[in-house]
Amino acid sequence: MTRTLIALLLAAAMPAAWAKTVKTTLDNGMTVIIREDTRAPVATAQLWYRVGSVDEHVGKSGLSHALEHMMFKGTPAVPSGEFSRRISALGGNNNAYTSSSETVYHQTFAKQHLPEVLKLEADRMANLNFSDQEFDNEMKVIREERRQRIDDNPTGSLYEQLNLRAFQKPANRTAVIGTMKDLYQLKAGDLRQWYRQWYTPNNATLVIVGDVDAETALAEVKQHFAALPARQLPTRHNLHEDEIRQAASARTTGNTKQPIFIIGYRVPHLQHLDDKLPYALDMLTNILDGHSAARFDKNLIRGQQLALEISTGYSLFGRHPQLWLVSAMPSERSSVAQLRQAIEAQIADIAANGVSEEELARARVREESSAVYARDSVEGQASLIGTLETNGFSHADEDEIRRRIKAVSSADIQAAAKLLTDPRRQVFVRIDPRPAASAAPAKAKKK
Repeated sequence: MTRTLIALLLAAAMPAAWAKTVKTTLDNGMTVIIREDTRAPVATAQLWYRVGSVDEHVGKSGLSHALEHMMFKGTPAVPSGEFSRRISALGGNNNAYTSSSETVYHQTFAKQHLPEVLKLEADRMANLNFSDQEFDNEMKVIREERRQRIDDNPTGSLYEQLNLRAFQKPANRTAVIGTMKDLYQLKAGDLRQWYRQWYTPNNATLVIVGDVDAETALAEVKQHFAALPARQLPTRHNLHEDEIRQAASARTTGNTKQPIFIIGYRVPHLQHLDDKLPYALDMLTNILDGHSAARFDKNLIRGQQLALEISTGYSLFGRHPQLWLVSAMPSERSSVAQLRQAIEAQIADIAANGVSEEELARARVREESSAVYARDSVEGQASLIGTLETNGFSHADEDEIRRRIKAVSSADIQAAAKLLTDPRRQVFVRIDPRPAASAAPAKAKKK
């Protein structure tokens, strides 16, 4: 879980005194959450569909991301490209993203334009209408996006190779953008079917945060969405992975001047509020990374100068299994093997000795200070609400999650580090620079 998301958890649990949050479920199954925040005359609307790459099938990877692109290609009432133009004309901004678990469409705008934004979003929930030509053109864009993000990007390739080795079930292994093979084989009809299956009110959560009256905004939502019919959803995959009893590794070459590597640890994520280990795993990332006093920065980058870069990552939430990650680039005075050993030694030290109260206090202060800034963002508040609701929790769980993060002890972090010392949980992938092309042999001179 990133620093930003923890900050949002802390921030969202400290709303202004006048804030009011309303949650309801429409008769068609759509969840609606509206939070009043009157500090600025703006609002944000985020529509979360609970569908992503983990819902796809072998040979059809990339469907969810491709459909996200096509959602801007028009309806009978709003021609292709017109959605974004109308939002811009209102002085707002809009975008979308697809992850393994969800597809999210979001707009931020002056508060008085909420009815028009809801009208546009409800229209494309029910009436998407793109041509085969639009689909063919957009797939060229998506294939190029894959080249830039994964095929020609060492970091993107690194993460793709990691997932392929960390998990056994196809739904957990494939990159969100899909494989290049599948991106050449997808048809326009595949996306239309995917749209009919998953883009239904009973698979959606609408989050509105900003300077709105909650009851008035809810009436607007009902006006535009309540008449849309629910549909039966497909059976979802069982994403549970049996425990893997052996380490996995891979080595390849890529477009990089320095070798890079990533270590992934198969660990639990938060499934119930009283789960203890996920909170500690999350706090462990703050002890090791993210600021100049963190152990990786202090000891391995500036101290021993073994690394040019080290970063950690972990997602507390998810519908599918998660990894606790360390990615790194050794310095010229070090090697992959030396840096990997040093990273594992830092984790082993915490597993053996825990962390000091000073380190723990610093981590807590950092989280709380970040929250002071994050609470000013209506987009951030909406994102946290959507994340919680989409992953099996409630927006009302914010306070309890915040309390449990702050309650993590040195012993808890020590237990989390011990989990990472189990070699069966480890997945390792490295990418080395491509060898320089050998010079062509000189031609013999003619006499």
